Amino acid sequence: MAGHVRVVWSPALLGYDFGAIHPMAPERLALTMRLAADLGLLDRPGVEVVGAEPVDDATLATVHTPDYIRAVHAASDGGVIDPARGLGTEDDPVFTGMHEAAARIVGGSLGAARAVWSGEVEHAVNIAGGMHHAMPGAASGFCVYNDAAVAIRALLADGAERVAYVDLDAHHGDGVQAVFYDDPRVLTVSVHESGITLFPGTGPAGDAGLGEAAGSVVNLPLPARTSDAGWLRAIDAVVPAVVREFRPEIVVSQHGCDAHGTDPLSNLDISVDAQRLAASWVHDLAHEVAGGRWVALGGGGYAVVEVVPRAWAHVIAIATHGPLDPSTPVPSSWLDHVQERWGRSAPPFMTDGVPASFRPWSSGYDPADPLDRAVRATRQAAFPALGLNVDHD
Repeated sequence: MAGHVRVVWSPALLGYDFGAIHPMAPERLALTMRLAADLGLLDRPGVEVVGAEPVDDATLATVHTPDYIRAVHAASDGGVIDPARGLGTEDDPVFTGMHEAAARIVGGSLGAARAVWSGEVEHAVNIAGGMHHAMPGAASGFCVYNDAAVAIRALLADGAERVAYVDLDAHHGDGVQAVFYDDPRVLTVSVHESGITLFPGTGPAGDAGLGEAAGSVVNLPLPARTSDAGWLRAIDAVVPAVVREFRPEIVVSQHGCDAHGTDPLSNLDISVDAQRLAASWVHDLAHEVAGGRWVALGGGGYAVVEVVPRAWAHVIAIATHGPLDPSTPVPSSWLDHVQERWGRSAPPFMTDGVPASFRPWSSGYDPADPLDRAVRATRQAAFPALGLNVDHD
């Protein structure tokens, strides 16, 4: 029913576990959902919490090659490493049950997308999703199967003619881009730290789509050490314009929160407050141009206690049409759990104490500013093919 929200969650999703010393700790999911519950977000009217089952190999094969799927099975069942396919590397070590765990994440995102497209729910959130680096034939960057790409392929198969994918992770959404690089039905927008300074080393502004899909790939690579004001200015200068012009029927977004200043795996400095504001912009765009159809996924985020739970609880709150005031106290029950489980104090409020503010792009372009030069490069690469004016909004 329109207006209802699906939150994908089950403890079974904690099975995606590369080991105790790997940055992608499944505990970040458990902490997020516990915080969402303690904040009362999951008890709001119209919110349904639904588990996920692994998808079958035929569904995975809509994006991934049969040889790669077989390699993941071999890694999962017998510990067979295959570095050529990204399996058994430092980023993607093999573990027993890898296939089932990764296929379950896909199942969560696929079910979420179909529930939104069918009108069963208006919004859906899968914080375990957002595995945007997985390629058709290889694991990459902690990602085994590309749940976002499989979900988008299913939307197209189910009749969607225009799907917008907006990726706010610190790292370039290279896997999703690769799958749809020549498909004019899918707009892929990635706001990320420049590949000059960060994995996976891709995503320059000039990568803007192929053939009939020219302009439907939008890359916004930002300088290292970009902070809230620049990040929000960049998003404001590019994302609303291209999404509005593309006129998607549904928006799928990835909310990796590893752009935070305390995250160990990026060089950006983006607060929880700015990430909250950007998520609200994506939500509002979905209502403006896509009839409210919005699927929000998780992604990166490796400040397990300090950042991830608060950032993604904000996404859930926005999806349930009750955004939390940044000054909202973090429930004492959750803080006590963190102290008991981790032996340290967590932030006591849903804010970093930094009001999210920026200078809109409409205020003028500064050619001496590296951030502005990066934004202009993206506008020059993507805007003309979409029929947009590079110099004016």
